[in-house]
Amino acid sequence: MGRFIVIVLDGFGMQAMKDAAIVRPGDENSSTLGSLLHDFPDLKLPTLEYLGLMNAFGQESRAMKFSSSASFGRCELMHFGADTFQGHQEIMGTKPKKPEVHDFQQKIDEIEKILLSNGHQVERLGEKGLEYLLVDQYCTVADNIDSDLGMAYNCTAPLDFLSFDQEMEIARLVRSVVFVNRVIAFGGTGNTIEDILKAEQVREGKYIGLLASATKSYEQGYECRHLGYGVDPSVQAPMILGKASIPVSLFGKVADIVHNEYGKSVSMVDTAKVLDLTIEEMKTMEHGFICTNVQETDLAGHSQDPLRYKEVLEIADQKLRQIVELVNEEDVLVVMADHGNDPDIGHNKHTRENVPLLVKARKEGVDLGLRASLSDVGASVCDYFGAEAPENWTSFLPLIR
Repeated sequence: MGRFIVIVLDGFGMQAMKDAAIVRPGDENSSTLGSLLHDFPDLKLPTLEYLGLMNAFGQESRAMKFSSSASFGRCELMHFGADTFQGHQEIMGTKPKKPEVHDFQQKIDEIEKILLSNGHQVERLGEKGLEYLLVDQYCTVADNIDSDLGMAYNCTAPLDFLSFDQEMEIARLVRSVVFVNRVIAFGGTGNTIEDILKAEQVREGKYIGLLASATKSYEQGYECRHLGYGVDPSVQAPMILGKASIPVSLFGKVADIVHNEYGKSVSMVDTAKVLDLTIEEMKTMEHGFICTNVQETDLAGHSQDPLRYKEVLEIADQKLRQIVELVNEEDVLVVMADHGNDPDIGHNKHTRENVPLLVKARKEGVDLGLRASLSDVGASVCDYFGAEAPENWTSFLPLIR
C-alpha cells in the first residue's frame, strides 16, 4: 500500500453543467479552461496535458493534444451552486445538504442581538437598509461578496489588533444563529481595520461586504477557518482514515475548511510554496493520504484576471511534474477541481462547471466518464486504504487498479 494524493486546482472548471441555466442563470456558457484557451491559444501545460487535460476537455488546442496513456474523466457538482467549501466537503465524501440563502440584512438584527448578549461591542456601518457590523472595533461581519451571494457571511479582522481566537469566538456566535452555507473567519497581519473598511463594496443593491482580495488579509500572517452548515466530519475520508491510524495531510485552503482531527493541516496560499510542501511530504510519507488545494487559481478567477490565472497554472504545472515523478506503482494521484471560476464570464463569482478528473495510477488509458459527484474521489480514497466508505457515492478504484 502506498499513497493517495489529491491536488485540487481551485476554480479550474471545464464547461458549464447541464443544469447551469436553471440553477445559476448566466453560467450556461461558462468554461474556465475554454476562456483561458481563447485568451491564450498557445497556452502550454505539459504535465496537465500528459495527465489527460485535453482528453477530459473533449478537444485539443493549438498547443495541447490528447494523451494516449492518460486515465481521465469529469465530475459534476452535487452540491448546490458552485462553492469551494461545499466542493471540498463533497470531495471528502459528504452528501451535500442545501443551505438557506439570506442576504445579511435579513439576519443582521439576530446576529447583533447574539453578539451583544455575549458581551461584545457592536457598531453598525453602512446606510439604513444596507448595513454591516463592526464588532469589538476590529472585526467586520458582513455578506461574503466573493462567492454566491447570500450563501456566506465573512468575519474579517486585522490580526495585529484582534487575535484569531477572538475572531473565531465572534464567528461561532454568528454561526449559531444563521443557516447559510458558511461563516468564514479570516484575517492577516500587517494591515489595519482602515484597510479592511476601504474594501467595502455593494452587490445587486442588497449585499454589502468587504472584497476579500482588497482587505490586504492575504499578504502576511493569513489565518482562516470556514464554519459550514450541515457537515458531519465523521463520515468524511480524513476522519475515517485518521481513526484507522492512516496518516492524513491537508495543505492549502483545504486545511482551513476540512476537519482533520487526527492528521496534519497546514494553511497556505502561495502556489509554489504549497506544492513544494506537498513534494516534501511525499518524500517522507510512505503510506497515507495527501490533499492539497491550489487557491491562487480561484483568486485569479475572482479578480477576473485571465493573465494571472494563466501564470498560476504554469507554476502549478511545473510543480506537478515533480509530483508525477515521485508517484510510484502503488500510488494514486488525482488532479481535479472543486467548481469553475471563468475569468471572462463577466462577474467575479464561481461558475457551475464540470471539473477535470485526471488520474495517474497503475492502470493507464482508462476513460472514467462523467462522474455524478465529486464524492467519488473520497469514496476511492477510502477504498484504496481498505477503510469504511464515506457517506456518499461510488469508488472508481476498481477501474484504475
